[in-house]
Amino acid sequence: MKPAQPPSTDLIRLHNVTKTYHLGEVDVPVLKGITLTIDRGEFVALTGASGSGKSTLMNILGCLDRPTSGEYWLDGQEVSKLSTDQRARVRNNKIGFVFQNFNLLPRTTALEQVTMPLTYYTGKLSERDGRKRAEALLDRVGLADRMHHLPSQLSGGQQQRVAIARALINNPPLLFADEPTGNLDSRTTKEVLEMFRKLNAEEGITVIIVTHEPDVAAVARRNIRIHDGLMESGSFDERNRAAPALEVAK
Repeated sequence: MKPAQPPSTDLIRLHNVTKTYHLGEVDVPVLKGITLTIDRGEFVALTGASGSGKSTLMNILGCLDRPTSGEYWLDGQEVSKLSTDQRARVRNNKIGFVFQNFNLLPRTTALEQVTMPLTYYTGKLSERDGRKRAEALLDRVGLADRMHHLPSQLSGGQQQRVAIARALINNPPLLFADEPTGNLDSRTTKEVLEMFRKLNAEEGITVIIVTHEPDVAAVARRNIRIHDGLMESGSFDERNRAAPALEVAK
């Protein structure tokens, strides 16, 4: 009898992933062979200049798109060949997204924004339990007294906190933040980044921040830089693995 295999520590595993867009008769290669592993509980910054391929890579990692070739394993499942509907189910159950523009509905309260993804969640959670979880998450991000406010009644930082709570409602193991501080001032940027750090350190959520800002990338414990569709040599920045907690503005 073979001994039991220890559980895999990797949450994300890519092998030779490529992405080529077909524009008429022209093929445009964007990713040219990415091989990458991200362990559970890591805090990673994905960086690169505009046009480097980092957004395309995020779309593949987030199951918003699929590669032209190569393998993508997410939480033990090979997802690169899944259909659109199958990828949607993976996203709804395993991935949370936070975007630069918040993506909140203008006539929907903070509490309703956070509970909305539960409509597509396949886990067992009653409406009552879902509401309780949403309330707890809004309290977790410091908005217990703003649950019934509309986006127009919230500051930019508060709107991003709603978006973070919404991204966590389905209890995903993986959280993507795409330029999450692009519309925030410096003080609020520090507060939001500290929130990501705590979610990673205290709850073990794997966090991947996509950014072109060095100050934002420095918060992560590992930096992966994409250049011209490839990972740059030495893009695994060991210096950030012991990054201290942010000093949040008072």
